[in-house]
Amino acid sequence: MSRAFLVIIDSVGIGGATDADQFFNGDIPDTGANTVAHIAQACAEGRAEDGRSGPLKLPTLDALGLGAATRLASGEATPGLHAEPTGFWAAAQEHSKGKDTPSGHWELAGLPVPWDWSFFPDTRPSFPEDLVKDITTAGNVQGILGNCHASGTDIIDELGALHVQTGFPICYTSADSVFQVAAHEHSFGLARLLEFCEAIAPILHARKVGRVIARPFVGDEVAGFSRTTNRKDFAITPPEPILTNWVQDAGQKVYGLGKIGDIFSMQGIDELRKGTDAELMNQLHNLVETAENGSLTFANFVEFDSEYGHRRDISGYARALEWFDREIGQLIGKLKPDDLLLITADHGNDPSWIGTDHTRERVPVLCHGLGAGQAGIVNFSDVAASVAQHLGVTGLGPGRSFL
Repeated sequence: MSRAFLVIIDSVGIGGATDADQFFNGDIPDTGANTVAHIAQACAEGRAEDGRSGPLKLPTLDALGLGAATRLASGEATPGLHAEPTGFWAAAQEHSKGKDTPSGHWELAGLPVPWDWSFFPDTRPSFPEDLVKDITTAGNVQGILGNCHASGTDIIDELGALHVQTGFPICYTSADSVFQVAAHEHSFGLARLLEFCEAIAPILHARKVGRVIARPFVGDEVAGFSRTTNRKDFAITPPEPILTNWVQDAGQKVYGLGKIGDIFSMQGIDELRKGTDAELMNQLHNLVETAENGSLTFANFVEFDSEYGHRRDISGYARALEWFDREIGQLIGKLKPDDLLLITADHGNDPSWIGTDHTRERVPVLCHGLGAGQAGIVNFSDVAASVAQHLGVTGLGPGRSFL
């Protein structure tokens, strides 16, 4: 039986979304945002020289079709990415009304989001009084700090000391459908933070807020505060079966790497492995060597988004892409002849763009194991249908296989 490795490089968009004018960073529409093209252009122009130098070097991804997919999606120039593809490639369009992690992942897994997400206004306060009352009661706290849109690193710098003094959790949001909770791992307690988020998650989910995110941090007022790797997302459970369910229900093994377990509330996942992107890459190499025939490995590499996209760090994003390219080049050599490696993304996060939020973009679909060719513009849900067909399982979603 064949195996499939579905790898999400979080936020690596390629522009061209037909509805980008309906999505915003502040008051500016995402029209023209293009994560890959703008990074490539910045590198070629010498504007991404921190820790790397010269044109963007992605020989493996470009050979799979990254440059071609970007030009098809948006028509933008891709300096340094001009290979004649030897892989099978496409560009994918999202239809869910969001440019966030759950929307992208659910639709890639075969389930376009069947409702509109709820968002909080960019005001102070952001959260309505009745919600704050319900949260403090359910979470057994006397009050909250923050109650606004904020950067996660900025708000712990601003309120970390007051949080330690009062014991009130720091609650904030962003342009995504999220409710984030920052708390000190020691003074508040990591276990207590996770229990708090778990207790309030049903309240937020009932309002169609996609995720409650625990954001633990450490440090003090003198040395400064920093977030730890013990983040945990409490996401709405998908209301219908998704790709992981289809595979698991067929009696085949499903491995999740990174945020996949949180995003899908562990639906259809037999084994979850977490860690930094470097640690997850080691796990991916391991599963290429050890995963059973018929299995699905579903991985998310989040640091492109969290460390570089939101922070508008073009050099850092370019470094991460070049690291990923080298690793994938080595990994391809370990794949079995009938394996499918499908690399795609869940949304954009153009580090050259205004603001700090995701950008509405098409995404690349890059396949090793199908020979050379292209499918043109496809839908996100076609990814799930194609993986399902490769694994010989029945897909239940709206997607159509491009195999």
